[in-house]
Amino acid sequence: MLSAKKIYHILLFMYGKPQWWSEDPFIVMFQSVLVQNTTWSSVEKACTLIGDKLTLEYMEHLPTEELERLISPCGFYKVKARTIQSLITWYGRYHFDYQNVQNIRMEDLRKELLAIRGIGAETADVILVYAFYQPSFIIDAYTRRFLLRLGYVFLDDVAIKKFFETDLPRDAQLYGWYHWLILEHSISVCKKIPRCENCDFREHCEKKL
Repeated sequence: MLSAKKIYHILLFMYGKPQWWSEDPFIVMFQSVLVQNTTWSSVEKACTLIGDKLTLEYMEHLPTEELERLISPCGFYKVKARTIQSLITWYGRYHFDYQNVQNIRMEDLRKELLAIRGIGAETADVILVYAFYQPSFIIDAYTRRFLLRLGYVFLDDVAIKKFFETDLPRDAQLYGWYHWLILEHSISVCKKIPRCENCDFREHCEKKL
C-alpha cells in the first residue's frame, strides 16, 4: 500500500504546490469556525460581505447580535458567533501576540483550544497548523473517505494521525500543504461520486469505477 509520503507526492504532482490558508492568524481562526457544517463558498460569501471589517480590532468589540448578522450566510450563526468570541477571549489571554502562542507547548495549546465550546479536534488542528504553525496533522471527513477508498482501515482518528505523522517530518507547513491537497482532490476528483477517470490513484483505489 502507498505510504503517506508517496500519497503526498502523487497529490503534489496532480495539483502543484498548494496555497496557504492565510498569513493572519485571526482570519484562520475566524474562518475555521465559519466553515463548520457548511461550504467554503458560504464562508467566502460571508467574508466578502464583511469586507475590510474582517479584523481582530473590529471583531473584538462587536456586539454578539451584529456578529451573528455578519456571519449568517454560514448557518448556525448563533453558536458560531459565541465560539468566535470565545476564541478572541482565549487569544486575548496571550495579548493577541502570535509569538506568545507559538511559545506554548503544542499539546497544551491543543488542550486549551479543545476546551473552548464549539472547537473540535479538526478545528483545533486547523488553528494549530495554519494560524500558529504547530505540527498536528488535520483529520477531516475528506481524509477519512480518501484513505478508505485507498484500502486503509484505521481504528480511529488517532491512528490516522499516527499514519501521517510517523511517516512525515514534523513540519506544520508540510501538514498544511498536505491537508489542502487532500481537500482539493476530494472536491475536484474524489467526490461522493468519484471521477475516477481523472485520478492518478486509480490503480491503488478500491472505489475505482
